[in-house]
Amino acid sequence: MSFASFTMQYPSLADDNLLDVLRLIRTPNVGPVTFFQLIRRFGTAAEALAALPGLSMRGGSQRPLAATPRELVLKEIEAAEKFGARMIVYGAPDYPRLLHAISDPPPLITVTGNLHLWQQKEVVAMVGARNASANGCQFAQRLAKELGEHGLAVASGLARGIDTYVHKGSLLSGTIAVIAGGIDNIYPPENEALYKQVRDSGAIISEQPFGMLPYSGAFPGRNRIIAGMSLGTVVIEASPKSGSLITARFAMENNREVFAVPGSPLDPRSKGCNHLIRQGAAMVESVTDIIQGVAHLRNLALGENSPMSYMEDRPMAEPSDAELASARHRIIEKLGFTPISVDELIEQCDVSTQSALTILLELELAGRLRRSAGNRVCLLEVTEEAVT
Repeated sequence: MSFASFTMQYPSLADDNLLDVLRLIRTPNVGPVTFFQLIRRFGTAAEALAALPGLSMRGGSQRPLAATPRELVLKEIEAAEKFGARMIVYGAPDYPRLLHAISDPPPLITVTGNLHLWQQKEVVAMVGARNASANGCQFAQRLAKELGEHGLAVASGLARGIDTYVHKGSLLSGTIAVIAGGIDNIYPPENEALYKQVRDSGAIISEQPFGMLPYSGAFPGRNRIIAGMSLGTVVIEASPKSGSLITARFAMENNREVFAVPGSPLDPRSKGCNHLIRQGAAMVESVTDIIQGVAHLRNLALGENSPMSYMEDRPMAEPSDAELASARHRIIEKLGFTPISVDELIEQCDVSTQSALTILLELELAGRLRRSAGNRVCLLEVTEEAVT
């Protein structure tokens, strides 16, 4: 893996207005990928906010997309500060440095606890089954403790089972919980005492709005943060459809190390880990396997390079209205309800990358497009008006 793998992928938001950044990312239909496409196109969050109504109408919306009101984000900032949390934008000094390098980083995270933990130590992720075995939980706690003794912080998801014991094992050395709800939302409820312990001795991270309850669609996003801020991800017990395998996939897609603890072929909870090993994940029998596996990545930093400016990362000239009209018809005609890769869509439609990205952006802001992992997209709704 090259040093360049850990450089920033997008323009820094450190000099942008926090209110504008928060308003943009909290606006309906604006996810992390769309957020940074808007920033690259318009330069600042304020200019992107002003462009939202027109873009959404061109995408087929029946009414202009309205940005989240200023009053609401002011209330969120005030509530987070009162809770003892702080918001950190992409590119800020306290933003997890390895998280800068993933393909869809959160533009903003809310953090409570030790905001400097991931600056002081390299991070390894550990995840696994919620319905874990007693032996699996014991092994997870021991591995987490031993990773801490080797100077590493450990990240997990504060879920039942393996995650719980990972945090227990790394409380004294540095543990990081990434959660799927708002920073103030403790889930599962039985981990309330553990949440407070992690907050006191480690750190808790969320990209969700303050007060937000966890929902199914937020867990894959939580998993990408766990994998993205870590040098490697260790999986201990996982069924074939486990969310832990999603975390491992995010790690692989972003060129991080993946480790798996083997288990009995008779135990369904071991099938996911055994599959990962067959696919090339490093097998873990002791903490030494993990330490050796991430040794070549430890102590990597972003270097002294200044974050790229907005102007340095501005795209090529905007396509003409005629070019967009032609490309729009071809793209909507090819899109369906099954996700397709953006690259494949561009090739089949024979349109410029810039035209395709502009049209997909408009469709998403209009609430008509869904993005999936692996840079894949599909339609949510097609109206005859938009096709003609």
